[in-house]
Amino acid sequence: MRQEHADIYKKLRFNITYARKMQGLSQLQLAEKAGISRTHMSNIEAPNGDTGLSLDVLFDIAAALDVPIAKLFEFRD
Repeated sequence: MRQEHADIYKKLRFNITYARKMQGLSQLQLAEKAGISRTHMSNIEAPNGDTGLSLDVLFDIAAALDVPIAKLFEFRD
C-alpha cells in the first residue's frame, strides 16, 4: 500500500467492518464467504494496518456482503 493512499484505505476498512457488523457477521464468517483466510480478513479490517487488497478480493468481499462495490467507497468526512 502506498502511503499517499493510506487515508482511503482506512475509510475503506471502516466501511467493510461497518457493513460486516451491520449484517451480524464475524470476521471468520465473512472471510469464509469471501474465500479468504480469517487472518487476511483481520488484516484488511485493521484500522491502522498496512495490508493492501486486490480488486478481486474487494469484489469477493462486496459480493459476500451483498452490497454494491461502490457502496464500500461512499466515504463520510
